Amino acid sequence: MKDPIDCSANNPMPDAIAYRRPPEVVMRLARMGSFHQTRLSFMRALLRRLEREQWRFKRSLWAIDEQGFGRAVYSVYGPERVYSLVAFSHDLPDEMRSDRVIATAWDATFTLFDGMPGEADLNRLQQNVPKQEAGRISDSELSLSRANRSVRLWQHVIDSLAAGLQPDREQLEAVGYLVRTTAVYGSGKFGAADRLSIADRPELSGPFQAELLSVWLTRAFSIDLVEHIAKMRGGDQAVAIEPALRRRIGVGNSTGLGMAPFLVNHPALLNNWMMAREEALARVRSLPRADEEASESFKRHFQRACYNVSQWRSEHPIQIEKLTALNADLEQMSAYIGRESLGDDHPWDRFYRWAEAQLSLEGQEQLVSLLLEPYGELVDDLTQCMDADEHESFFIDGSMPVASLREIIENQCQWALGVDYDLPENRARFWYTSAEKLEPRVGERFEEPGAEYELPLAVGCDIKRLCDALQDWRGGATAAEFLLAHPEHRHTARRVQNLARRPYAEIQDNLIAADMLPIDILRCKLSFFGATRFDPRSDRWVRICMYQDAPFPHELLAAET
Repeated sequence: MKDPIDCSANNPMPDAIAYRRPPEVVMRLARMGSFHQTRLSFMRALLRRLEREQWRFKRSLWAIDEQGFGRAVYSVYGPERVYSLVAFSHDLPDEMRSDRVIATAWDATFTLFDGMPGEADLNRLQQNVPKQEAGRISDSELSLSRANRSVRLWQHVIDSLAAGLQPDREQLEAVGYLVRTTAVYGSGKFGAADRLSIADRPELSGPFQAELLSVWLTRAFSIDLVEHIAKMRGGDQAVAIEPALRRRIGVGNSTGLGMAPFLVNHPALLNNWMMAREEALARVRSLPRADEEASESFKRHFQRACYNVSQWRSEHPIQIEKLTALNADLEQMSAYIGRESLGDDHPWDRFYRWAEAQLSLEGQEQLVSLLLEPYGELVDDLTQCMDADEHESFFIDGSMPVASLREIIENQCQWALGVDYDLPENRARFWYTSAEKLEPRVGERFEEPGAEYELPLAVGCDIKRLCDALQDWRGGATAAEFLLAHPEHRHTARRVQNLARRPYAEIQDNLIAADMLPIDILRCKLSFFGATRFDPRSDRWVRICMYQDAPFPHELLAAET
């Protein structure tokens, strides 16, 4: 495993470890469910790489009819490889439009092709990509995705542009996107290229880079499509979306429980994501002073955050309460900035410690995001440490003394040991895989059938059971001897051993409790993607916006001729 503190040959801040927040503070669901995007988020890391390496862009094919149906290809050219988004736009009746994963038809479907597709490739993809799960793609494709139009905004934008007018800014801000993806699949699903086949490519080695490249190009396609339809309808009087409004359009996404167990099932990856984030914050907090340029940059990003929060809408009671608190927090932060020095005496550490005492978790984590913004040269290298060799973390050290296994549990798992799992409210739920879509779901243990199919995601409960079994063990001295007698504890012993080197690898909460909110897990993961405008629709699925305010391909990359 690459520890972020050692991820570069010359670590610029060896003493920053003293400012790291401990796992027992960071790895609680309430805080993880308050995370915001940062400059380490995967979308932003991707765009910085494309710009730094001077990638080129070309809309290679535009075979879209007057109604807006057909196919298109968007290609990006890197130092060594070409990747192409192949997009299909469909005539979808309103009654078939659904964000649910069980939908069978969509307004648009996509795949990210490895290279430049030929006519035979496009014809093959047209037979399969629109079918999504029901079709099959090949290892020439890196992702498979689909999207639906925003019912509220799509027609308004087309009608406005066709009439020579700009869309209403208030309506556009209220939604934030023209299309909303309902799934972006990669890593070998439905025949796509396996993750291991592309992991050695620098541009795709980071987490979810192929999938997020696909989403970025999808955003460009959605703008081009509405402008095309408006031009077909309005003729010479039609106009394009002005650049300032265009930037405010992202890509929406609806994400449900299928994504939630990912962080539990990938502890090494979770640890590296968290370690990078916490090391970045620690580096900034450890700075003894801030120069004028950094202070002014922070203030600019603070004002941008205030504006974004003013445009953030939700109808869910949980998020409404969070937004109310966040708005109050921003007012307090504004007052702090006005009265306190941001120049010397460890200004960022003082600011953070003040926030920890005065602000809600939403406000504290908003500040974490803002503190990183002025310091790209100090923290951006940490994005190189956010992948993980998960095969390495799979092996169990059978030679470990049983006493050492107990010690790790006692030192790092008090959050699990302090829960009485015999109480109904502490084991009220169970995770299982749905037969219909083969995706994770949550069931109510005492109200619904299926607990016999429970997935091993009750980590805290399992750790306590392992601890109890170790206390009663009177056999051999090694973990191997214990696990030979009690193989039911192998998966938990592996997780506990993992904690010895990966302290941020576990969510330190009861994942089967009655009051557990899956949306907290979703928001944590999506914040690392770079998502904004979290809008829960229940405690089990959320809508977000991606790439809002990001540059478009034609703005960031040179045109390929």
